[in-house]
Amino acid sequence: MGILTAAASVPVLLFGLQSGAIADRLTRHRPLMIACELVSCAAAATIPIAWLLGVLNVVWLIAVALVIGTAGVLFKAANFPHLAAVVDPSQRTEAMAGFHASYSVASVSGPGLAGLLVQLLTAPLAVLAEAFAFLTSALLLRTIRTPEHNTPTTSKSMWRDVVEGLRTSVTHPVLRALLGAGVTINFFAMAYTAVYMLYMLNTLGIPKALIGVLIALSGAGGLFGAWLTARLSKRYGEDRVLIVSVIFFPIEILTVGLLTGPLWWKLALLALTGTVTGGIVVAFATCLGAITLRETPPELRGRVNATTTFAVQGVLALGGLAGGFMAELIGLRQVILICAAGIALSTIWIWTSPLRPQRRRTTLPHTPAPSPTDSTTHLIETKRRASP
Repeated sequence: MGILTAAASVPVLLFGLQSGAIADRLTRHRPLMIACELVSCAAAATIPIAWLLGVLNVVWLIAVALVIGTAGVLFKAANFPHLAAVVDPSQRTEAMAGFHASYSVASVSGPGLAGLLVQLLTAPLAVLAEAFAFLTSALLLRTIRTPEHNTPTTSKSMWRDVVEGLRTSVTHPVLRALLGAGVTINFFAMAYTAVYMLYMLNTLGIPKALIGVLIALSGAGGLFGAWLTARLSKRYGEDRVLIVSVIFFPIEILTVGLLTGPLWWKLALLALTGTVTGGIVVAFATCLGAITLRETPPELRGRVNATTTFAVQGVLALGGLAGGFMAELIGLRQVILICAAGIALSTIWIWTSPLRPQRRRTTLPHTPAPSPTDSTTHLIETKRRASP
């Protein structure tokens, strides 16, 4: 089971950076995305067929996981620049919000739906439902009629293309801050996830059924967060929404780590902070994606996005291992508090970057001070793309 679980993530580490270079070479991304969904559909469909023929084994499952994982890597690499090509710049934040809201709902409802399908259909036939989901995705992508306007990059070589994407991600001050914050958050979030269930059950005494309800509330918070982010970003800009949202990231984990008292009190606080955090996560992810699109040169969007995905996936595994190891040494509650403090470090990346509101002196030496109506400070103007 460990090997099978890891097989789904291996393609990101093997092909993640190269997938971004491939995406940047394409004039049209939609055909590749449709092909990836069809390949995944065919791979998933082989599982119930092999089961019916009596030849299904763990090697087959691992092979299917590798194929679907590889197709998913290519799909995600193409999806990011495809969004920029078909969505007007003035609507990209709303589009990002819609994507992350759907991801939030899917991440909460997907496991429960999978369990229900396994109970109703048996596991192999439940995978057949996944195959139909991939096919539905391909058909929906096929219905998109908006033409793509993408200028492919001039490729030097795969290695040089990959290095150029890496260099841009770590040298551009805004992109570097976003990458650093994302890696920091995901490392400590995965360390928290590794001990979350044990802590909720054994330390806080939360019933298993109610843990599922609390998780579902975070998905509801994600929907509200997407709706609110789309409106706040129009009024204040993505930069300001991002720098405010990152401050509140550790609230839920800190609450969990410090929580004591009767069960009703624990449930009330966990429900409140979980719902709020669900919205904060979507707000942060939405603005991060919109700012990345804005700051990244069009010919590098695939590679910059692939670099971010590669880095995040890499630290997820390390974070999970670190969380379990620390829990053995110092205990569950201590790990929770360390994770809250670690996620708070992400604010340093954002607030020391050009995204932070800065003050600028406007008074020249030996000149009278301006009147109260003349502002001597202002926030950095949000660099939003104008509609064509």
